[in-house]
Amino acid sequence: MNSRDNLLKTLNHEQPERVVVDFGATPVTGIHVLMVEKLREHFGLEKKPVKVTEPYQMLGEVEDDLVEAMGVDVIGISPPSNMFGQLQDNWKSYRTRWGQEVLVAGEFNTTVDENGDTLMFPQGDTSVAPSAKMPKEAYFFDAVNRQGMIDDSNLNPADNLEEFSLISEEDVRYWKNEVARTAVKGKGLIANFGGTALGDIALVPGLNLKHPRGIRDVADWYMSTLMRSDYLHQIFEKQTDIALENLKKASEATGNSVDAVFICGTDFGTQDSSFCSLETFHELYTPYYKKINNWIHENTRWKTFKHSCGAVEPFMESFIEAGFDIINPVQINAAGMNPVLLKEKYGDRLTFWGGGVDTQKVLPFGSEEEVKAHVMRECEIFAPGGGFVFNTVHNIQANVPVQNVVAMLETIRQFG
Repeated sequence: MNSRDNLLKTLNHEQPERVVVDFGATPVTGIHVLMVEKLREHFGLEKKPVKVTEPYQMLGEVEDDLVEAMGVDVIGISPPSNMFGQLQDNWKSYRTRWGQEVLVAGEFNTTVDENGDTLMFPQGDTSVAPSAKMPKEAYFFDAVNRQGMIDDSNLNPADNLEEFSLISEEDVRYWKNEVARTAVKGKGLIANFGGTALGDIALVPGLNLKHPRGIRDVADWYMSTLMRSDYLHQIFEKQTDIALENLKKASEATGNSVDAVFICGTDFGTQDSSFCSLETFHELYTPYYKKINNWIHENTRWKTFKHSCGAVEPFMESFIEAGFDIINPVQINAAGMNPVLLKEKYGDRLTFWGGGVDTQKVLPFGSEEEVKAHVMRECEIFAPGGGFVFNTVHNIQANVPVQNVVAMLETIRQFG
């Protein structure tokens, strides 16, 4: 069985021949560009600048040679523009603040402020205010708050819908070509068509917009889930209508070549609690999630992928009710996220895409032997009966010891 066959069995909760592995297929299962360079060096691969595929988190491309070296089974395709609205083409050389030579999109333009922080601009337009900032000691960007004054008597849902629109025929051709290019590799395929993320806090600030309107401050958005729920309903309803039209076009262009779709990265959990109540989830989010997931399940073979960090065990039944097939990152170090409990209660209904190793303590700070023991234990819990795609708990960060990442990969191979 090839990688795709094993992924399909996994997603259908059947036992695959071996554990399916993903590194780099989505913006929440990726590898920092610096770590990609270190892994390429470790495996003796061609030395060349790594391409930055997701500049907000500075994730690097896992090319075909590294895919094979790491034993990766899943490939992802993303929209033609990145989080900052910059077309992912016309690649050029760029030296990061930590001294790494990488490749970035032609519209990737930055400046450095008086504090030594790196500023990023929407659509690469340095004549407008920056939409993100990388502190001088950091390895990725943070959003810059550009929200104007909020007048509750004049809130217009269209302001928070500016970044959501019907895809063009050019976009349809892009998806068709990208899927055709990757489908021949025998790997599983997950697509991030975009536009389906309801209230994803990474997207709320409008990083790709030159002059964002509406509610764009993170704190205000969270408060709006209670104080302005009618306004958010209007946004979500229209966004969902647009998303369904776009999914229909994407489905017609890609057919059965896609195995899973990235739907939403909205976080509902903190380390110890949640951002909202279950009542709020059911009232504000569930109706729209159901519309999207139901359409996908009625019209395609795709499985739907939901990302949420944190202590979300109380939300698992609700995620299932809303129609999600896959949960990520499976933050096993958060309150209530016991792997044994998760597998026993939800393992026949949800695919756990992640949870293979703790990225807060074990992977960055543990010994190689501690990493190996931890990874083996998680595989022994999650892998039986399918429904488990190995990935770390969120992206692999820049300064994780490369020997720990290698120890993780060796253990996955040993488990089989």
